Amino acid sequence: MVLWLSAALAAIAFSVASLVRSEISRTDTSIEGLRAYYLACGAADRAVNYMLYGPGARNEAGVARWWEPGQPVILLPFPEGMAAVEVIPESSKFNINTVSGEDLFKLLLVLGLPPEAAQQASQAVLHWRGGSQSTLDSMYLTRVPSFRAPHASLEQLEELMSVMGITPELYYGGYSRSPEGALMPRPGLRDCVSVFSGGSPFDINTVSPAVMLAVGAPPMGVEAVVNLRRQGRIRQMAAVAPMLGPAAGRFQTGGDLIYTLRATARLRRPDGLLSDLRRTVAMTVQLQSQTSPEGFRVLAWQDNAAAPPLFNVWPN
Repeated sequence: MVLWLSAALAAIAFSVASLVRSEISRTDTSIEGLRAYYLACGAADRAVNYMLYGPGARNEAGVARWWEPGQPVILLPFPEGMAAVEVIPESSKFNINTVSGEDLFKLLLVLGLPPEAAQQASQAVLHWRGGSQSTLDSMYLTRVPSFRAPHASLEQLEELMSVMGITPELYYGGYSRSPEGALMPRPGLRDCVSVFSGGSPFDINTVSPAVMLAVGAPPMGVEAVVNLRRQGRIRQMAAVAPMLGPAAGRFQTGGDLIYTLRATARLRRPDGLLSDLRRTVAMTVQLQSQTSPEGFRVLAWQDNAAAPPLFNVWPN
């Protein structure tokens, strides 16, 4: 009896110790994630200030101290870690409220839809914006819960999730495997369209390869541009225009006055290296706003933004 009782007590003690250990680990991870989240929020706010400051003084290599138009990434060191803020002009995306049916159809093809499904989805978006098609109206009314298509411009991009033919996989994107077996991010519709884009030419430094293909850029040219962007910012369109063929006229360097700042933060571990845990937030801002005394206006905020396929900008 004593032996059995000792064994039972030992099992209980081991179970309690294991539970306490796992709870401590979970709490540590939650605390680290919360710290990284606030670091990302601070990085996004600081990046806005850098954009308002302008280039500032330049170092010997000619690099701006703060930010200059066309710069795609701002690296921000903090005592607690480091953050990388992607500066994505909304002009690097189609405006979902003004994109033509032809461009939208080609974009959906590039994103992986079969031709028939792409045609139906593009027509459904045009109908949602204001077209007349009684069959789609009837379909929406038979859903549970039922609703009516607004037949008006989209105010938020998430409205696309209610449009016939726009699936979560199509909207959010996902991952696929390369021939070598590595996971590769696959863009979704939300990475290629916006409600804030002004309709100007696409920014060559941040435009998605899917958008480049949709407007007629040759695949080899798109691959060459992506490789050039990994090496640094493209400063002159003349350097890449021959690679893009007739579609080169639809691109430019730099963007307009509306940007999405996607800030990804990593904490610094006690050994001095950066943690693998990342937190990403994003906000869309309008610079030179006439309605805000701060000189900018926040148009949208995302607490849990989609983490980017991270570039090699993390120095340890």
